[in-house]
Order: sequence, then structure tokens, then C-alpha cells
Amino acid sequence: MSSPDGATHYAVRATIDADAELPALTTEGAAIFSDPPIAHFTAPAGAAGVPGGTRAEVEQRLGVPGLAARRLDGAGVTIAVVDAGINLAHLASRGVAASLDAAVTWPPRPVESGQHPVGTGTMCAYGALIAAPRATLLDVPVLPATGPGFLSDALQAYAHLLTAVQADKPRFKALIVTNSWGLGHESWDFPAGHPGRYVDNPGHPFNRIVGALSRYGVDILFAAGNGGQGPHQGSHRGYGDGRPDPRGQGRTQPTIMGANAHPDVITVTGATLRGRRTDDASQGPGIPGMVYAKPDLASYTDFLGSEAGGSGKADAGTSAACPVAAGCVAALRTRLPHAALNPRDLTVALQADARRRGPSSWHHSLGYGVMAPLRTAMRLGL
Repeated sequence: MSSPDGATHYAVRATIDADAELPALTTEGAAIFSDPPIAHFTAPAGAAGVPGGTRAEVEQRLGVPGLAARRLDGAGVTIAVVDAGINLAHLASRGVAASLDAAVTWPPRPVESGQHPVGTGTMCAYGALIAAPRATLLDVPVLPATGPGFLSDALQAYAHLLTAVQADKPRFKALIVTNSWGLGHESWDFPAGHPGRYVDNPGHPFNRIVGALSRYGVDILFAAGNGGQGPHQGSHRGYGDGRPDPRGQGRTQPTIMGANAHPDVITVTGATLRGRRTDDASQGPGIPGMVYAKPDLASYTDFLGSEAGGSGKADAGTSAACPVAAGCVAALRTRLPHAALNPRDLTVALQADARRRGPSSWHHSLGYGVMAPLRTAMRLGL
């Protein structure tokens, strides 16, 4: 695995026999951490069917015309789409003239940036540009076109982004990273109690590099997941694609884990255009060991947008909600440098201005409410 120049620690990918006992340390004293499979949070088939609204309705509810009137359109801001790759031609066919910076892209496969198969990465790019149409995209394909990838691919991609933001001459006015992926199930990780486990371990290399990137002023957003009913409704634990946990036996567990429950990220769940949580969206809290009060915010999903999943198909699930929220952050960053408001403080501001039906406190269903970036912009005088 690559590492930023001057780093004192390196990650080396290796395999261990499935029947072997998992050691905590090698004989040389190097820590062993899990490298679990990761996958895009694909919404159940029914959720991606008939759209619940249109892009124009999403724009109205987010206040995009008001943001544009304040010149909050993402100009000069960069959004890294960490997913399965972007197809610029498809975006153009949907009326989106996307700008892509191919110089910073980290491609794990020999495919030209912006020319990947049409799929989830293209959907995420489309959603990110709704509120920030003038933002520049980074294509960071850590997931294959089909099937899962591995967390070590994301670790290497984040190391690449960290190197870019650590450069003596800043390349980005602001950088936002959107991630619509995670672990489908806790069983994909090392067993509970192992020191190299990922899902509930702030010391795991990936969780640490997420924190390091945030400290450089990068806004990082993760989807909450599409685990269906959460622990407050007494259901079995979901895989993220609507399937129940066959080992559940009536157990209830948090469905938001790993970096998706990291203290330095905005965890985004999905909301309908009426402001209600979508049925497939994972509920809180976060897994013990990470942040309890997750998700942070909700954003709109289940609308007719990119049609990357097929003609007439909705951009669905928290996978679509997360990049829409990332675009809102990018819009605010057009005139709000991180020196004026760091990522954690911007999260707090967005939480304070979110639309909610009940009291102002956190709720396991929609976090602090549905993101309302125009309210935040107005309150901050942007």
C-alpha cells in the first residue's frame, strides 16, 4: 500500500488462512488490522422503482435558487466522489456539464477518469452537483463496477487525498469527500474484541486517516446505509441490501458502523420529499465504540435524477442522499473557507438549521433533521 511521503507507518495488504487463529500482533510487532469487503449501499429493488419526486423538487426544497442568488454554487470547490467511478458522457446526456480534475484522481484500475461504466459513481456525481453545479469533481473509484471492494483500497485512496491536501501549495480552495459505501454486515469484520477490528475501533488505520483528513479542513460525508428498520423497531440486523441477518435470532444491533459512525464525518440518512425517513434507510444509533448519535442529518433521496440505474429509475437510498448533502456543503464552502468554520463547526451549524418535525434534540430516525443549506447560508451571512 502506498503511504504519504514522510510517513512513519505503512500498511501492507496480506491474507490469513480462514482456519488460522487471528493473532493480535505479528512476531515483528506490527499490528494486524482487518481489511473487510466494502460495498455501495444499494437500496432494495422496490425503493429504486417509481421515483417519489423530481430533481426540480429537490432543488426547491434545498433552496438551490436562493443559494445560486448568493453565488453559492460550488465554484472553486472540489468534490471527491469515492465510489465506483464516474461516466461524464452519461452526466452530459442528463444535462449536467461536469468539470473533472483528472490530475488528482486515484484509479485502482486502468480506466480513464470520467469514463467508467454508468453506475453508482455516476449517480453520486449527479447528486453532488445539484446544489453545487460549478464544483469540480475528483473521480476516486475504490469499488469495482460489480461486487464488493476492500477497505484497503479506500485507505490507499484516502492516503492519496491526504498527500494532496498536505502539499505546500494548496490545490483546493475546499475539498468535500462523499462516500456512499460501507460494510453490509458486522460479520464481514474481525470478531468482536479483536484489537484489529474495524467497525468499532477508532484506532483502525482507515478510521485514523479519516480523522487526519478532516483535521486538514476536509468535509467528509458518509451514507448511513440502507439496512432497513433499525434497532428501535425490533427488527433483525440488515445487510444493507434489505436482507435480514441470518444469525440474528431476534437480536437487534446498531446498523451504522466504522467510518460511517466516525466523529469527524457527517453521517447522512435518507428522507423523502415530504421530510420523512425512507423505509430502507438505516436508523441510529452508531455502533458502541464510535459515535452514538448517528446519523447527523438527513438529505433528500428517491427522486428522478441521474437514471444511472436505468431509464425512469429513481436515485434511491442513503447512497443518493449522501452526495446530495455533499453538494450542499460544497455550495456553502464557495464562500466559507474552513479557516472561518472548520468541518465539525459546520456540522453543528447544519444540525442547528435542519428541518425537523419534533424537538431540536437528536433522533435515531433523521438525526437532527433534514439538511436546509439555505437557512445556514442566511444565518451565517453568506
